[in-house]
Amino acid sequence: MKNKSIRDNSIRNESLLLANEIRAGQSIELLKELHILTRDGKMNQDSRRKLKQVYHLYQFIEPLMEMVQKHRHSLTLVDHGAGKSYLGFILYDLYFKSSQQLQHSPSRIFGIETRDDLVNKSQELATRLGFSGMSFLNLSVAEAISSDALPEKVDIVTALHACNTATDDAICFALRKQASHIVLVPCCQAEVAAMLKKTRNTSIKTSPLSELWRHPIHTREFGSQLTNVLRCLQLESHGYQVTVTELVGWEHSMKNELIIASNIDAPREHIKERAAERLHQLLQSTGLEMLNGRFSTNL
Repeated sequence: MKNKSIRDNSIRNESLLLANEIRAGQSIELLKELHILTRDGKMNQDSRRKLKQVYHLYQFIEPLMEMVQKHRHSLTLVDHGAGKSYLGFILYDLYFKSSQQLQHSPSRIFGIETRDDLVNKSQELATRLGFSGMSFLNLSVAEAISSDALPEKVDIVTALHACNTATDDAICFALRKQASHIVLVPCCQAEVAAMLKKTRNTSIKTSPLSELWRHPIHTREFGSQLTNVLRCLQLESHGYQVTVTELVGWEHSMKNELIIASNIDAPREHIKERAAERLHQLLQSTGLEMLNGRFSTNL
């Protein structure tokens, strides 16, 4: 009897924990299909971490979707580097499904992913769950810019842990598609660090600031930081208002920087010009003039 009581208490505690962790209105069947929940409705620590990240990101994206809906009857969101499409499915389940306006409009979530098996599995799952407003395309971020499968204009672009230059391609995509909002969690920024390494000897002779990246470990860390600073200046030079914050606590992920950019008000030209000037100054002072094209202030 004692063992049964302990087991029953354990089950009740697990149920209470899950009830506190899963948002109201969330489809339990979807979480099982995404393997966040097991078939018997349990969740391991890794799944808790994933769900916490996606829910936290949802809290940032939900008000952006609401802002779009104030001005438009439809909503188009493109998720680059979608992977297993945790984010896209949960956005659709919690927001798109609950909006009668979006359900009766051409609103759509596009998941962009290069792994064909993940694209097929996501499309099969969307069909099985009746998520008719979701589409999945086997494209790189760069290919998506010119693909006829995507509309000429989109409302929101997301890129969660898009590695290295894929984040820059997502920014380019968003600029070309005149996105109102961009949500980025950059990852593995290696390009700038590699360039800093190449020009290190010349830079050391000309600027004491080069001490910031003289040692290899500093080159990697400074390169990552500089990459995101350049991205923010690039977005500001195109009229976006930029906010930089943490996605979740550092104990959950080291790739934790969240960049949110919105272009909803008429940008002031002097702010755009100042951002463009600062961007070019930074590239010049760090010996990275060859990356002017990557961080272009012109479309």
